[in-house]
Amino acid sequence: MNHLPLADLEAFAAVAESRNFRRAASLRGVSASALSEAVRRLETRLETRLLNRTTRSVTPTEEGERLLEKVRPLISEISTALERVAETSDRPAGRLRLNVPSFIARQILPPIAIAFLREYPSVTLEVQASDTFIDVFAQGFDAGIRYDESLEQDMIAVPIGPRTQRFAAVASPDYLARRGMPEHPRDLLRHAFIRHRFDSGRMSAMEFEKDGEIARITPDGPLVANLIDIELSAALAGLGVLATFEEVSRPHVESGALVEVLKDWQQPFSGPYLYYPSRRHMPSPLRAFVDFIKRWPG
Repeated sequence: MNHLPLADLEAFAAVAESRNFRRAASLRGVSASALSEAVRRLETRLETRLLNRTTRSVTPTEEGERLLEKVRPLISEISTALERVAETSDRPAGRLRLNVPSFIARQILPPIAIAFLREYPSVTLEVQASDTFIDVFAQGFDAGIRYDESLEQDMIAVPIGPRTQRFAAVASPDYLARRGMPEHPRDLLRHAFIRHRFDSGRMSAMEFEKDGEIARITPDGPLVANLIDIELSAALAGLGVLATFEEVSRPHVESGALVEVLKDWQQPFSGPYLYYPSRRHMPSPLRAFVDFIKRWPG
C-alpha cells in the first residue's frame, strides 16, 4: 500500500475531475487506454473501486471522492515544485511536433520556425502539413495551427503570424482582356474559375461582402486541384480567376503578372492560432515555442 505511484494518482485525479476518460486524456496528452490502465492499477493496489464507470459517465465512488480530496492539493504542490525546478534547469530540449495547414507551412511558419530553432538549438521541430481536420493530439502532435472557426472551445489558443488576412481574387491581364473585368461578384458566374479542393473533399467557394451585401460564388472552371502551386500557375497562364490568400498572389500582383479583381469586396479576417490542450505539464519545447511566438512581431 505504501509508495503509491504519483503518475497513477495523477491519472485518477485527472479522470475524477474531468468525469470523462477521453477528455482527461486530451488534457494530459496521453491515450484514454493509458489512463484507464493507470486507474485500474491504482484500484488494484488499494483493493477498492475508485470510479463508477458507465457507457455515458464516469463518477468517483465515495472512496474515490475521499482520495481525490486528499491528493488534489498534494499533486498541485508537487506540480508547482517541479515547474519551478524546470524554470531553473537547462534550456528546453527535445522534440516539438506541430500539425499545420499547408498554406501556413509555406507562407507563415518558415521565418518563425527558423528564428525559433536558432534561439533553441536543442529543440527538434517536426512539422506535418495537412489540410484535413484531425485529432492532432490523438495522432501524437504537441500542438496544431488553425483558424478560429476550426478551434475547439476547450483549447488554449495563441495568435501566431499576421493578425489579419485577406483573400484575393486574381486573374492575368490576358485573361481579363479576353473575358472582361468583373464589376460585381455575380459577374464571376460568366468567368472560368480555378478551384481548390480541400483534403476533406470540400470544394472552395468565394465569399464577397460590401456595404452589408454578401455574395457567395461557386462558379465552374477548367481546373480543380488541392495544391496552390498548380492553381497559381494556371492563373498566371490565363486559364481563369483564382481566389487565394493575398500573401500568395501579392508578388505576382506587384509584378503585373496578375490583377486583383473586386478588391473592395474583400473583407479581412482574423489570422491563425497555435492551439494546444489545457494541461498542467507542458513539454518544455512547447512552452518555449508559446513564449517565443508571444514575442514574435507578427
